[in-house]
Amino acid sequence: MDGIKYAVFTEKSLRLLGKNQYTFNVESGFTKTEIKHWVELFFGVKVVDVNSHRLPGKGRRIGPILGHTMHYRRMIITLQPGYSIPLLDREKN
Repeated sequence: MDGIKYAVFTEKSLRLLGKNQYTFNVESGFTKTEIKHWVELFFGVKVVDVNSHRLPGKGRRIGPILGHTMHYRRMIITLQPGYSIPLLDREKN
């Protein structure tokens, strides 16, 4: 579970909870298959589909040095009907 950073709660992600879709930010080096396996193993659910997109890192400046924050991916995970993630299910109501 080191790859999954945290669950995302935006207007869109809360709307997707009604469609049994959950949104997580994960580290950019992991694949859809790895995240699907981790979610199924950790939460005990069946995953139907995994969609992802890569979010850009923000630019940072420390004095004269320019840098940026880490890139990460946002995964939208669709579960089979009848399954839910209990910790995030409270946000549905």
